[in-house]
Amino acid sequence: MDQELVSDLYRKMLLIRRFEEEAARLYTERKIGGFLHLYIGQEAVAVGALSVLESRDQVMTAYRCHGHYLASGGSPKAGMAELLGKDTGCARGRGGSMHFYDPEKNFLGGWGIVGAQVPVAAGVAFAQKYNNEDSVTLCFMGDGAINIGSFHEGLSLAALWDLPVIYLIENNHYAMGTPLHKTFPTEDLSIRALGYPMARDSVDGHDIFAVRSSVHAAVQRAREKRLPTLIEVNTYRYRGHSMADPAKYRTKEDVEQVKARDSIKVLGEKMISLGMDSIKSQIEQDIEAEIAEAVKFAEESPFPDPETATNYAYINNELY
Repeated sequence: MDQELVSDLYRKMLLIRRFEEEAARLYTERKIGGFLHLYIGQEAVAVGALSVLESRDQVMTAYRCHGHYLASGGSPKAGMAELLGKDTGCARGRGGSMHFYDPEKNFLGGWGIVGAQVPVAAGVAFAQKYNNEDSVTLCFMGDGAINIGSFHEGLSLAALWDLPVIYLIENNHYAMGTPLHKTFPTEDLSIRALGYPMARDSVDGHDIFAVRSSVHAAVQRAREKRLPTLIEVNTYRYRGHSMADPAKYRTKEDVEQVKARDSIKVLGEKMISLGMDSIKSQIEQDIEAEIAEAVKFAEESPFPDPETATNYAYINNELY
């Protein structure tokens, strides 16, 4: 296996895991306000999918967005500062946990309204096609978004206009807290693609290489044929829907059973079997230092000046 690729995938997944764990700690210390939706357990989805994109491609997601932001190359310092509402944050302290944003990385943000990003992604892909750009759009969503009207609107337009967009459902089987079998008549969510129609796939989200393979094929289809794809990735979040959710709708045994297949653990063991022990250890040390530096940076950064409260907002049709 390509040691450079394996190392990069492991580093990015571990970076997300440790970022989220520190975010949880800061939240319990009341240094983060509002809601906090953690990505712990789903790291292989964002890292695997985004590892096959080019820098010119566009990405957007729902409000569980920290992992996608970091996997897109976002700064842990700017991300942590955003969580603390600081002016050095990736959205200048105005977005918080649910609205990370980094246009320089073509990361078009976390969207707070369930399913809202789906038709917007179709619009971004339409612009790419209209302007003859050699780029694609990757849109993440949770399983809770597939029964929202905008989901159908977005996929219908993508199929009607042959748009270079990949829609990826991160199926954690509970949405906010309702078991999937109570909201959907079949276990295969990718079947929704048949109604438009468009290509589809369903893969194991604990296997980062399966995610890479599926998304790679979809990206190739979008880039070469300008056609959309719907992918279901079966995954699992270890924490509740948000830090305010005790997740009593599932047992500890259920969670522990899934943790046995933890994607970071599995890839770490693979690295050891490949004789990459020292590389793995160095990555872990580097990530600890990077996260500690990010927390320090965020805590020491200033809050936005109150006089700039109306900056970046539309007032009387003018951008201030």
